Amino acid sequence: MINGRLEGKVCLITGGARGQGEAEARLFRSEGGSVWITDVLDETGEHLAKEIGAEYRHLDVSQETEWTHLMDAIIAVHGRIDVLINNAGIFRRNKLVHTPLEEYETVMAINARGVFLGMRAVAPHMLAAGRGSIVNISSLAGLRGAMGAFAYGASKWAVRGMTKTAAVEFARSGVRANSIHPGLIETPMADQLGGNLDKMSKRTPLGRMADAAEVARLALFLASDESSYSTGSEFIIDGGLNAL
Repeated sequence: MINGRLEGKVCLITGGARGQGEAEARLFRSEGGSVWITDVLDETGEHLAKEIGAEYRHLDVSQETEWTHLMDAIIAVHGRIDVLINNAGIFRRNKLVHTPLEEYETVMAINARGVFLGMRAVAPHMLAAGRGSIVNISSLAGLRGAMGAFAYGASKWAVRGMTKTAAVEFARSGVRANSIHPGLIETPMADQLGGNLDKMSKRTPLGRMADAAEVARLALFLASDESSYSTGSEFIIDGGLNAL
């Protein structure tokens, strides 16, 4: 059943083949959005797109030319882009002194450069239309130190900073930019925490991890016109961890 909170909106979700991105894609379609899913997991992404009635395109978010081709395709079909969810990201565990340069650059390329390229790709179209919502998925690690995950923490702080700067630059043109800062979410990325996962879940004041659908509902609010006066802000969904 279509409820219509995104009726008529063209929505692009990166890293949308599984996990949090998949939850967002399913919810956005159920709310009437025209959804474009991108990922590097082509088989999974294509299957999801077919199931929910979305479009799928391969996209390495760190590659400028791939963003150009993607936006050309979206504009050719719809003539506009209304919502960008910069969800694609990777996680690597390593303290600063043990982080190889190659690992740092790989994490930054996907988690930070990818967000920059995504915002830069959609901005001209949104600014010309005088409307649009950009939602960048940061992390609790973008608000506090990320012990044992130096590159990841650096990348998520970068996302937070880019979001605020873009929000100020775009505000008078009617384009909004906000960041979401999840804590522990039940996705394949969380599995990389290994034995620490159960301990961290119990330490969360609410006593559990979040379901990806809970983050998707927050993304929906920010993508929709219901959040029309919110820009340049951090939206935390962490079960209370940041309050400790």
